[in-house]
Amino acid sequence: MSEFVYLYRSTNEASRAAMGSPEQMQKSMQTWMAWMKQLADKGHIKNPGHPLERAGKLVKGKQRTITDGPYAESKDIIGGYTLVEAKDLAEAVELSKGCPILEGGGVVEVRPVLPTGM
Repeated sequence: MSEFVYLYRSTNEASRAAMGSPEQMQKSMQTWMAWMKQLADKGHIKNPGHPLERAGKLVKGKQRTITDGPYAESKDIIGGYTLVEAKDLAEAVELSKGCPILEGGGVVEVRPVLPTGM
């Protein structure tokens, strides 16, 4: 089995819409938990990850310039991540298709994790 990271991307507008009322938030969380449980029950969750704050800082280049992040011109924000195990990239992509973020127009970026040999 290889490791892959799911990076959950969405627009600010879609993220706010998904939060909506307390009832919508609860339903959204239940849907996410059910999907994560499906993956965990099949042995695919290596680390469930965490949601991420929308804002942060960027440290750039040799001068170590610090700016507010994410990029102002960026339409997508990374809202969280999960580390999964799958036999190959094709399986990791297939598993990601059940992600609830897709229903709201979001994106799951699937990236192989390179082994470090440590």
